[in-house]
Amino acid sequence: MRREKEAPWSGILVYVQCRRGELHPCSPELIGEALRLAEQSKEEVWVLGIGSGMEKVQKELQGYPVSRIFLYETDDLFLPGWYASLAAGCIRETRPSVVLIGGTLEGRALAPRLSVEFRTGLTADCTALAMDPDGNLIQTRPAFGGNVMASIVTEKSRPQFATVRPGVMEPVPRGKGFSPVCFVKSVFSEEKTVKITIREDETKGVAIGDCRLLVAAGRGVKKKEDLEMLYHLAEILGGELACSRALVEKGWMPPERQIGISGNSVRPECLITFGISGTVQFMAGMRQAKRIIAVNSDPEARIFQIAHHPICGDLYEIVPELIQSVEKEAGYQSGGV
Repeated sequence: MRREKEAPWSGILVYVQCRRGELHPCSPELIGEALRLAEQSKEEVWVLGIGSGMEKVQKELQGYPVSRIFLYETDDLFLPGWYASLAAGCIRETRPSVVLIGGTLEGRALAPRLSVEFRTGLTADCTALAMDPDGNLIQTRPAFGGNVMASIVTEKSRPQFATVRPGVMEPVPRGKGFSPVCFVKSVFSEEKTVKITIREDETKGVAIGDCRLLVAAGRGVKKKEDLEMLYHLAEILGGELACSRALVEKGWMPPERQIGISGNSVRPECLITFGISGTVQFMAGMRQAKRIIAVNSDPEARIFQIAHHPICGDLYEIVPELIQSVEKEAGYQSGGV
């Protein structure tokens, strides 16, 4: 019996992470990047969502200029095997050339299962993507501890899987007049194996990825106690304190406050760094900041190359003066305004 020839792999499929009807913040970033890639490859963009609250998710996705939406209403808890099975079924049906998945905890559990299922490659934590003339996805990610940026191409197998680091791509805004075709299906699992639950973040303060203003401390801070003045500066400026990997390794600040490849990618309106030299590892996580003010005593500091306002000076002289100036301007006094 002759087998019917399979359709070619074509199109870009975006996996959007859903939880109780809410889209993960990286979802608009993935859709935006897929649309930019589609301009290069002249392919359609589709969206796949798995989770609960799909009626609300469908309304959220209606504002994006994609061709088709596939939604699976299923268990509230993330079941890696079950979710991978549903995603694999959708991929077999649509046969996309590229599949983009957010580099979240859920995405990191899902993507490897899918790449094994289809016996194809997977590039994790991409920070840049492009399409070549042959339809190959050029996947760029940091390598060797962030010292180099590697570009990876999957030439012979499809689909091409990539997880994308949250916070590095420009999100696409929702618009009016877009009515993509939407397919919704309810399917529930009896799987009794591993379940991944979401624990609410108990860390005080706003997550640094959501902040409009960040003050970042680096190796130039001499003592842990000296961080107090930077915490205070961040507070009176209406922002949060972040850090480089050096301070996390010293145990002075928690990992969720770290900016960089092994930490968080951020895109604040304003980032003010103190005592940060600007390693590739750090700068890969903050290049999308709208305005960068860098203070460092080394005139050759690498971060000065990308800073909008480079300031060569001692943070121990600059920070107290800056605090005094801001407090005077705001009429701030200790114990309240």
